[in-house]
Amino acid sequence: MLLPKRVKYRRVQRGRTKGKALRGNTVTYGDYGLVALEPGWIKSNQIEAARIAMTRYIKRGGQVWIKIFPDKPVTQKPAETRMGSGKGSPEYWVAVVKPGRVMFEIGGVTEEDAREAIRLAGNKLPIKCKFVKKEVLGGEQ
Repeated sequence: MLLPKRVKYRRVQRGRTKGKALRGNTVTYGDYGLVALEPGWIKSNQIEAARIAMTRYIKRGGQVWIKIFPDKPVTQKPAETRMGSGKGSPEYWVAVVKPGRVMFEIGGVTEEDAREAIRLAGNKLPIKCKFVKKEVLGGEQ
């Protein structure tokens, strides 16, 4: 599973998930992508499950890119612990995703295969997603 090698702060505050994705909102590496339609946190094991679902379906044909990284630690206190006594210890890592963010990309396969692989990956994630194609700018091929 994905997690950072080292971080500046071991525990971070929860933050807010408002607004749309300003960066990472275009398909850059592959031909097709999976875009988030709502904000949320995606755990590292959910990213891994989606990656496995895509690569198993395309069977070593094509290539998969993961464009999100879980760099936010989420803490939990032990069960049946009284209030107080500080913040809990980090339990898992999440990637903060805003609407419009391209989370996965796929290339080197047909559109039908890419559509099905991305559908399988989207079912592993806790947010609504959609399939997108790479937008070709005018004059470029």
